[in-house]
Amino acid sequence: AHLLGWRVAHFRAAITRGRWSTPVSADGAGFPDLVLVRGGHVIFAELKAAKGRVRPEQTMWLNALLLADGPTCSTYTWRPDDWFAGRIEEVLR
Repeated sequence: AHLLGWRVAHFRAAITRGRWSTPVSADGAGFPDLVLVRGGHVIFAELKAAKGRVRPEQTMWLNALLLADGPTCSTYTWRPDDWFAGRIEEVLR
């Protein structure tokens, strides 16, 4: 993304108290892992393992962001196969 001129924010989970969690507050639970911005376009992407499930709160965020008023906005759920198939790079170009 950086090589193609995108500004990137990545919210990475960590293991705390024996489980994975991302420190957030208010309505932040389920917020997408990546926010990418370039030229008036915003991409919100949830990153999942090949067999990872999208939790209901993650779906709620992705749907809410699609309805946001403002710059062009897209949401994705990306898995390793999307990278290897070139789908992610295609979106970022």
